[in-house]
Amino acid sequence: MREVLTANSLKLALNRRNLRMTPQRETILQVFQELPPGEHLSVEELHDWLEEQGKNISLSTVYRTVKLMVRIGVLRELELAEGHKHYELNYSGLKHHHHLVCLQCHQTIEFKDSSILKISQQQARDENVELLDCQLTLHAVCLEAVRQGWPLLLPRNWSCPRYGD
Repeated sequence: MREVLTANSLKLALNRRNLRMTPQRETILQVFQELPPGEHLSVEELHDWLEEQGKNISLSTVYRTVKLMVRIGVLRELELAEGHKHYELNYSGLKHHHHLVCLQCHQTIEFKDSSILKISQQQARDENVELLDCQLTLHAVCLEAVRQGWPLLLPRNWSCPRYGD
């Protein structure tokens, strides 16, 4: 697992792959570095935010940059309940976490469990590979939705009283 990259260390990682640090890549890294803990962005949300800030970065450039940052271990790609991927910085150590996602209200709860990381690290050592990321996503349905008859009897416009929609 790698530490969060700074702009300089991202530049070095890109240079090792014969790629260069562009202003767009630096801007996108900075957005993720400034996200509050527990926040995740889809590419579309990231692009919308960049436009709101007056940054002229095309949606295709945002997609390519995010995919590159996932490939080199800067970002984690998350499959959450909303039907599209979300991204966050790939932390190691104390900030390493997993996700529990309600499929009904889309609430995402982050949790830590060092045993998951330890098992993953041991498996990587056993297979002689470098572990770039370890994530567990649990898909669940909140008990309130189940009590209300999920999935068949739950009204379409139902909103979870605990989290809202």
